[in-house]
Amino acid sequence: MPVADLLPELVLLIGAAVIIVTAAFLPHRLHGLCALLATGVLVASAGLVVTGWSRPDHLTFAGVWALDGAARFAKLLIISSGVASAALSPHWMATDRRHGEYYGLLLFAVLGAIMMASAADTMELVVGVLLSSVTGYALVGYHRQWSPAQEAAMKYFLVGALANALLVIGVVLLFGLTGATGYTEMAGRLAENPDPWVVITALVLILIGLGFKLGASPAHMWMPDVAQGAPAPVAALVTVITKVGAAVALARLAAVLPEAIPWRWAIALMAVVTMTWGNLAALWQSNLRRLLGWSAISQSGYALVAIAVLGATEQALPALMVILTAYAIANLAAFSVVTHLRGRTELADYRGLAQQRPWAAAVLILALLSFLGLPPLVGFFGKLLVFGAAIDGGYTWLAVAAVINTVVSLFYYLRVIAPMVFGTPEDTSAQLGWPSAVTMVITGLMVVFLGLGIESLIGLARDGTLLLLR
Repeated sequence: MPVADLLPELVLLIGAAVIIVTAAFLPHRLHGLCALLATGVLVASAGLVVTGWSRPDHLTFAGVWALDGAARFAKLLIISSGVASAALSPHWMATDRRHGEYYGLLLFAVLGAIMMASAADTMELVVGVLLSSVTGYALVGYHRQWSPAQEAAMKYFLVGALANALLVIGVVLLFGLTGATGYTEMAGRLAENPDPWVVITALVLILIGLGFKLGASPAHMWMPDVAQGAPAPVAALVTVITKVGAAVALARLAAVLPEAIPWRWAIALMAVVTMTWGNLAALWQSNLRRLLGWSAISQSGYALVAIAVLGATEQALPALMVILTAYAIANLAAFSVVTHLRGRTELADYRGLAQQRPWAAAVLILALLSFLGLPPLVGFFGKLLVFGAAIDGGYTWLAVAAVINTVVSLFYYLRVIAPMVFGTPEDTSAQLGWPSAVTMVITGLMVVFLGLGIESLIGLARDGTLLLLR
């Protein structure tokens, strides 16, 4: 069995177990060392991914695990998000008596997202979704004494229980129709003129299941509550890694569906509803974290646009990779500011921030403008690639809908930026500590530098391939 193929994942698994055991014996005042250990594990795992970057694309472990460019790109994105979240956490979690165990759960959540992105078998996909969900519920509700965290965790759990059940039913229907769980076998048998109604039913159920992890309509309701109620470093992590893992998983599964099934239209419709719902709901939010949650939903719609034209144009996969990168970096930067300001949530708290905390204000403005798609920030190029892919793939109407939604989003991003720049601060804002400050500055600079070096990022994304793509 090619165990070496899974070294990055095994490092995460063993590292998580070691951290949980270590935390049980460490005195509470030393639990912060687990953050260093988790960061070291994540960096080692990322190093192994980079080391294997030039290896030929192939399926391993009897064809259930994909080792291709898309999986490697997603792994780096997910692991990097884990590093940022771990860096934001030590001071935030310092008073929690389970501070050390937190980092073990964080690594398990990263592993679950990676499993989703690498799955070439429906059984592995289900295991990845469940691992990501279970760890996500625990992380979101980590502050058990705080009612918003409890409410967010409960809503996340209830929506997740229903969506995951529908996902499993969809997988079972596909297995009953094809007698296979591996994507390779499934693709061949689906091409042999199967019952279209069973395939369509299974597709709808799987779309809802993966849409839950992606934060896409109609299973998106958990996202604003998690963004608002979860510990801020957890909100930064969960709203990124689940989206990246689910987007790549959906793209990989869509690649095996026959063209006779209207899956492109289903995903395109889902994209429009997700973008529009997220943007309209964000318009009048008075809570920044909740606004970021609705914004995250609308960003899922752009990722779905790229997935809808996968296989119809060569631009689709690079567009998906770049828009996911742009979202991840901007979202981590925005939540780094929220974390550094000790979780300030109301928009009124940010009035005059540019005078009080110019660095924090600058990073938040860069993140919001990148979400909007302003050049030369990385978000601009992500959206440009998505629009181009939609037009090149024959879905011009979808590109028009995405552009209209981008214009609508300008309103609520300016509702945050304008008072922050021109308002008068009412009181002095507190800061969390240097780790969150460093993370905030680094992620903010990356929003700019990735935009300035977009050719390298696009080149890296174009190196990505998706096995089984027609």
